[in-house]
Amino acid sequence: MKKFAIVLSGSGVYDGSEIHEATLTMLAIMKQGAMYEIFAPDIPQHHVINHLTGKEMPEERNVLVESARIARGNIKNLNEYDPNNFDALIFPGGFGAAKNLSDFAFKGVDCTVNAEVEKAILKTAGKNKPIGALCISPVIFAKIFGDVEITIGQDKGTAEAVEKLGATHVNTTHGGVIIDEKNNLYTTPCYMLDANILEIAKGASNIVKIMLERM
Repeated sequence: MKKFAIVLSGSGVYDGSEIHEATLTMLAIMKQGAMYEIFAPDIPQHHVINHLTGKEMPEERNVLVESARIARGNIKNLNEYDPNNFDALIFPGGFGAAKNLSDFAFKGVDCTVNAEVEKAILKTAGKNKPIGALCISPVIFAKIFGDVEITIGQDKGTAEAVEKLGATHVNTTHGGVIIDEKNNLYTTPCYMLDANILEIAKGASNIVKIMLERM
């Protein structure tokens, strides 16, 4: 049975993992006959957002602890990830990918990627195993690899930023998956487009399907 490592970035779209994308990725993996383990870095969140009002809250939270909410406690520190034990690596979206796993949301083309995240991606790439990213998460690929082909949907500003990082952006609609053959990378837009949960399920299912076919 093929096995995915899923990397989360917190719990909630505005400051962590997008919960629909995370859970529908898990569902897609299991429905297609594979299995998964969940990881997150043990780091502070950049900030905490009240998801009812959209306002920042005066408190501190931890990315691993918050991600454990989605994982129902069955989660490991990202520093324990070993690509030898998995067939693929995948990153659901949510602003946590651009605020916690990287700081793209604040620094754009001058962003940096969390060291553990970069290490996990490069080690997996070194084994030539597929790596997937949903929603805003593909910006991490642009920063790490530079010359890659990715999608974040159709958002002009984000597309221009990733192209300044050296990437080629491809506009896509719901369920579209862009494959970077050279680096074995897979990206799909999900909530970077105006979407409903059925369209998110389609994107998650499609990217998992294609990644399984490439294993």
